Amino acid sequence: MTFVVPFDGSALAEAALVRASEYGAALDEDVTAVTVVPERKRYAREKGWIDADESFDVDATVDRLRERVEELVPDASFEYERIREFPPERRIADHIERLALAQDPSVVFLGSDNVGRVVTPLTSVGVHIAAEESYDVFVVRHRTPPKLETVDPHDEFYREAGSDE
Repeated sequence: MTFVVPFDGSALAEAALVRASEYGAALDEDVTAVTVVPERKRYAREKGWIDADESFDVDATVDRLRERVEELVPDASFEYERIREFPPERRIADHIERLALAQDPSVVFLGSDNVGRVVTPLTSVGVHIAAEESYDVFVVRHRTPPKLETVDPHDEFYREAGSDE
Protein backbone atom coordinates (compact mmCIF):
# COMPACT_ATOMS: atom_id res chain seq x y z
CA MET A 1 0.00 0.00 0.00
CA THR A 2 1.03 3.58 -0.50
CA PHE A 3 0.00 7.17 0.05
CA VAL A 4 -1.16 8.74 -3.21
CA VAL A 5 -1.30 12.46 -3.99
CA PRO A 6 -3.12 13.92 -7.00
CA PHE A 7 -0.57 16.53 -8.09
CA ASP A 8 -1.07 19.50 -10.39
CA GLY A 9 1.68 21.75 -9.04
CA SER A 10 -0.69 24.03 -7.10
CA ALA A 11 0.26 25.24 -3.62
CA LEU A 12 -2.22 22.89 -1.94
CA ALA A 13 -1.13 19.92 -4.09
CA GLU A 14 2.43 20.64 -2.97
CA ALA A 15 1.26 20.83 0.65
CA ALA A 16 -0.56 17.51 0.27
CA LEU A 17 2.55 15.90 -1.21
CA VAL A 18 4.71 17.16 1.64
CA ARG A 19 2.13 16.06 4.23
CA ALA A 20 1.97 12.60 2.65
CA SER A 21 5.76 12.34 2.86
CA GLU A 22 5.76 13.45 6.50
CA TYR A 23 3.16 10.84 7.44
CA GLY A 24 4.81 8.32 5.13
CA ALA A 25 8.11 8.70 6.97
CA ALA A 26 6.36 8.28 10.32
CA LEU A 27 4.33 5.27 9.20
CA ASP A 28 6.80 3.69 6.75
CA GLU A 29 4.55 4.17 3.70
CA ASP A 30 5.64 4.94 0.15
CA VAL A 31 4.36 8.08 -1.57
CA THR A 32 3.27 8.41 -5.19
CA ALA A 33 2.20 11.59 -6.94
CA VAL A 34 -0.26 11.12 -9.81
CA THR A 35 -0.93 13.67 -12.53
CA VAL A 36 -3.25 13.88 -15.50
CA VAL A 37 -2.27 16.31 -18.25
CA PRO A 38 -4.92 17.11 -20.87
CA GLU A 39 -3.20 18.16 -24.09
CA ARG A 40 -5.14 21.41 -24.31
CA LYS A 41 -3.88 24.97 -23.86
CA ARG A 42 -7.01 26.11 -22.05
CA TYR A 43 -6.54 23.60 -19.24
CA ALA A 44 -2.83 24.42 -19.02
CA ARG A 45 -3.64 28.13 -18.69
CA GLU A 46 -6.30 27.44 -16.04
CA LYS A 47 -3.77 25.41 -14.02
CA GLY A 48 -1.12 28.12 -14.35
CA TRP A 49 1.20 25.80 -16.24
CA ILE A 50 1.55 28.36 -19.06
CA ASP A 51 0.88 32.07 -19.58
CA ALA A 52 -1.92 33.29 -21.87
CA ASP A 53 0.42 33.94 -24.81
CA GLU A 54 2.68 30.92 -24.27
CA SER A 55 2.59 27.76 -26.38
CA PHE A 56 1.88 24.51 -24.57
CA ASP A 57 4.54 21.81 -24.52
CA VAL A 58 2.99 18.80 -22.79
CA ASP A 59 6.30 16.98 -22.30
CA ALA A 60 7.91 20.06 -20.75
CA THR A 61 4.94 20.44 -18.41
CA VAL A 62 5.17 16.81 -17.31
CA ASP A 63 8.92 17.26 -16.75
CA ARG A 64 8.34 20.40 -14.63
CA LEU A 65 5.73 18.62 -12.51
CA ARG A 66 8.01 15.58 -12.07
CA GLU A 67 10.94 17.83 -11.13
CA ARG A 68 8.84 19.67 -8.54
CA VAL A 69 7.75 16.36 -7.00
CA GLU A 70 11.42 15.28 -6.85
CA GLU A 71 12.43 18.63 -5.29
CA LEU A 72 9.83 18.33 -2.56
CA VAL A 73 9.95 14.56 -1.93
CA PRO A 74 12.96 12.96 -3.62
CA ASP A 75 11.88 9.39 -2.82
CA ALA A 76 8.30 9.80 -4.11
CA SER A 77 7.20 8.04 -7.27
CA PHE A 78 5.60 10.01 -10.09
CA GLU A 79 2.93 8.58 -12.39
CA TYR A 80 1.17 10.55 -15.07
CA GLU A 81 -1.25 10.17 -17.92
CA ARG A 82 -1.63 12.38 -20.98
CA ILE A 83 -5.11 12.70 -22.38
CA ARG A 84 -6.06 14.36 -25.65
CA GLU A 85 -9.39 15.82 -24.69
CA PHE A 86 -10.30 18.55 -22.22
CA PRO A 87 -13.11 16.68 -20.50
CA PRO A 88 -15.35 17.88 -17.69
CA GLU A 89 -13.83 17.73 -14.19
CA ARG A 90 -15.62 14.44 -13.48
CA ARG A 91 -13.81 12.72 -16.35
CA ILE A 92 -10.45 14.19 -15.34
CA ALA A 93 -11.16 12.90 -11.84
CA ASP A 94 -11.86 9.45 -13.32
CA HIS A 95 -8.40 9.43 -14.93
CA ILE A 96 -6.77 10.54 -11.67
CA GLU A 97 -8.73 7.98 -9.70
CA ARG A 98 -7.65 5.20 -12.07
CA LEU A 99 -3.99 6.22 -11.63
CA ALA A 100 -4.49 6.35 -7.85
CA LEU A 101 -6.21 2.96 -7.67
CA ALA A 102 -3.37 1.36 -9.65
CA GLN A 103 -1.15 2.19 -6.66
CA ASP A 104 -3.46 0.35 -4.21
CA PRO A 105 -3.57 3.39 -1.91
CA SER A 106 -4.19 3.17 1.79
CA VAL A 107 -4.78 6.93 1.87
CA VAL A 108 -5.13 9.62 -0.79
CA PHE A 109 -3.77 12.98 0.36
CA LEU A 110 -5.81 15.65 -1.37
CA GLY A 111 -4.83 19.30 -1.41
CA SER A 112 -8.08 21.25 -1.54
CA ASP A 113 -9.63 24.22 0.13
CA ASN A 114 -13.16 23.22 -0.82
CA VAL A 115 -13.56 19.44 -0.48
CA GLY A 116 -16.06 18.58 2.20
CA ARG A 117 -17.85 21.88 2.39
CA VAL A 118 -21.61 21.89 2.43
CA VAL A 119 -21.67 23.76 -0.87
CA THR A 120 -19.11 22.36 -3.27
CA PRO A 121 -18.29 23.70 -6.71
CA LEU A 122 -19.20 21.31 -9.50
CA THR A 123 -15.83 21.91 -11.14
CA SER A 124 -13.73 20.47 -8.33
CA VAL A 125 -11.75 17.35 -9.28
CA GLY A 126 -11.14 16.82 -5.57
CA VAL A 127 -14.82 16.35 -4.85
CA HIS A 128 -14.92 13.38 -7.20
CA ILE A 129 -11.67 11.86 -5.90
CA ALA A 130 -12.87 12.17 -2.30
CA ALA A 131 -16.09 10.33 -3.17
CA GLU A 132 -14.23 7.04 -3.86
CA GLU A 133 -14.86 4.64 -0.99
CA SER A 134 -12.01 2.16 -1.51
CA TYR A 135 -9.47 4.37 0.28
CA ASP A 136 -9.37 6.97 3.03
CA VAL A 137 -8.90 10.60 2.12
CA PHE A 138 -6.73 13.06 4.02
CA VAL A 139 -7.66 16.60 3.04
CA VAL A 140 -4.87 19.17 3.30
CA ARG A 141 -6.39 22.65 3.47
CA HIS A 142 -3.41 24.69 4.58
CA ARG A 143 0.28 24.93 3.83
CA THR A 144 1.26 24.58 7.48
CA PRO A 145 3.34 22.00 9.36
CA PRO A 146 1.65 18.94 10.88
CA LYS A 147 0.55 19.34 14.46
CA LEU A 148 1.44 15.82 15.60
CA GLU A 149 4.68 15.65 17.58
CA THR A 150 5.54 12.24 16.10
CA VAL A 151 5.45 13.60 12.54
CA ASP A 152 8.62 15.48 11.59
CA PRO A 153 7.87 18.55 9.48
CA HIS A 154 9.55 19.14 6.12
CA ASP A 155 11.40 22.25 7.32
CA GLU A 156 12.57 23.49 3.92
CA PHE A 157 9.05 23.42 2.47
CA TYR A 158 7.61 25.47 5.31
CA ARG A 159 10.47 27.98 5.15
CA GLU A 160 9.74 28.34 1.41
CA ALA A 161 6.08 28.97 2.19
CA GLY A 162 6.94 31.60 4.77
CA SER A 163 5.16 29.75 7.57
CA ASP A 164 6.11 30.86 11.06
CA GLU A 165 4.77 27.73 12.73
